[in-house]
Amino acid sequence: MATRQLEMASVVVASKEQVSCDLAGEAAILNLKNGSYYGLNPVGATVWDLVKEPISISALHSAVLERYEVEPERCAGDLLNLLGEMVEQGLIEVKRADE
Repeated sequence: MATRQLEMASVVVASKEQVSCDLAGEAAILNLKNGSYYGLNPVGATVWDLVKEPISISALHSAVLERYEVEPERCAGDLLNLLGEMVEQGLIEVKRADE
């Protein structure tokens, strides 16, 4: 299955095939399809909390920049890497903004 290329205009949302919980500012996620657990640090947990509702990657980028001291370019790269891993693991779904 080919993964759609992530773009700042893409809209992402948590998959229905998972459950998650907060662990003292971090997050634990269980993929119900494959039974795998994933852990996220506080920054990843912030992103995870925001993708529970459909949100554009550019809005996620802005939200992370508001909360953390990070260079915009590094934030964008790290965010796209994290979201790409989440897509590969089936934790989020990606849609184009015009869908």
